[in-house]
Amino acid sequence: MRASLNVFGEPLIACSTSPLTGFYRNGCCDTGPNDRGLHTVCAVMTEEFLSFSREMGNDLSTPMPQYGFPGLQAGDRWCLCALRWLEAYENGMAPKVILEATHQLVLEFLPFEELKKFQVES
Repeated sequence: MRASLNVFGEPLIACSTSPLTGFYRNGCCDTGPNDRGLHTVCAVMTEEFLSFSREMGNDLSTPMPQYGFPGLQAGDRWCLCALRWLEAYENGMAPKVILEATHQLVLEFLPFEELKKFQVES
């Protein structure tokens, strides 16, 4: 299996292991054929984004222990679906991103220059 690459074409670094994120729950924003949501953007949660996401029908802040999901808080890093980040961006609610931990596949949906405006250091 080839190593996943980030938006810089370098090896993808971990997004978060606490809480454990990623479609494959390996801490990375890896993707594959079963990841229909493309959980590829390593985002840093904010209260504003979590409220926006809840209003849009995707409650990321409420714990769901039956799925091993602790619920997210501001400051947590999480692998977001590329189109959810784009939706938040279009509504002025996009969270910051860790580009070194964001999968290069997002560049098919999101312009690099716009992502770069939301960059925070890993």
